[in-house]
Amino acid sequence: MDAAQINQVRRFNRTVTERVGVLHDHYLGLDRPIGEARLLWEIGEQGQDVRRLRERLGLDSGYVSRMLRSLEADGLVTVEPQPRDKRVRTVRLTDAGRTERAVLDGRSDELAGSLLEPLNPAQRARLVAAMAEVDRLLTAATVTLDALDPDHPDAQHCLRCYVSELQEHFETGFDPAQSLLPDAGELRSPHGLFLVARVHGEPVGCAGLKLPPGAPAEIKRMWVAPHVRGLGVARRILAELEARAAQHGHDLVRLDTNRALTDAIALYHSCGFGEVAAFNDEPYAHHWFEKRIARQSHE
Repeated sequence: MDAAQINQVRRFNRTVTERVGVLHDHYLGLDRPIGEARLLWEIGEQGQDVRRLRERLGLDSGYVSRMLRSLEADGLVTVEPQPRDKRVRTVRLTDAGRTERAVLDGRSDELAGSLLEPLNPAQRARLVAAMAEVDRLLTAATVTLDALDPDHPDAQHCLRCYVSELQEHFETGFDPAQSLLPDAGELRSPHGLFLVARVHGEPVGCAGLKLPPGAPAEIKRMWVAPHVRGLGVARRILAELEARAAQHGHDLVRLDTNRALTDAIALYHSCGFGEVAAFNDEPYAHHWFEKRIARQSHE
C-alpha cells in the first residue's frame, strides 16, 4: 500500500458517508441514528440470535446491548432467552418494529434512487458495476481464519456442507466411511489443526491440516461455500495452512483430490502445487499434489 492508495480510500469513505447520510443522528429522517436503523434491518422478519447479530455487524457486545435496550424501550423489539439455553438470547421485531423497518426500506430505496437519478444510463451502469466490485472486495477483506476444534458448531457446519457437496458432485457419490478422512483427534493440536473461514461471523470455509512428525504435512477436508467463491477464500486458507505447516517444522505439504473438482485442481496448480504419484490409497482420489515450502526455524 502506498500513500496515494490510502488517500483514495479515505476520499471514497468521506464521499459515501456524506451522500448516504450517516453523519446525521436522524438517519433517513427517522428519530434514530444509523446504528439502530441498521440493527432493525439486520434482525429481519424471522428474528436473530444476538451473538450472530454482533458478529454480523462486527460490533462489541456492550454497544449492541445499548442499542437493543433503546429499541426495546421504544417498543420496536423484544429480547428473550431461548428456552433450551438461557445464555442464548433472541431478538425479534414487534409489529411497531416491522412498521418502522418498512419505512426504512422505502426511504432507503428513495436514497438509492437519488444517487442514480442524476446520472445518464451509461453512468448508472458504471456506478452499479463499480459498487458490486467494491462490495465483493470489501467482503473479501472481512474474511477471518480461526483454528477451531473440529467439534465446534461452525466446524461441524462446514464439514456437513463438505460431505453434502461431495455426495452431489462425485460420479459414484461420497461415503465418508469409505474415505481416508482423518478423525477429529488428528486435526487437534499437537497432531494437526482445523481452520474455519468466516465472513461477518458466518462459517463459509474450512480445511484440516495433519502434522505427523517426520512426514509431510497433509491438507484434508477443504471446502468453501459456493456463495463466497471468487473472493480468494480458498487461496487464503491454503496460504495459512502452508504458513502453519512451516511453523511446525514441515517443508512439504501434500493433498489429494477427485477429478470432478476441476476448480480445486486449477487452484492447486496456480498456487504452486505439482502433481505427483499417489502417496495414499484414498478411494476417491484421482490426483495427488505436493508443494515444497520454507521450513521455519524453532530457535
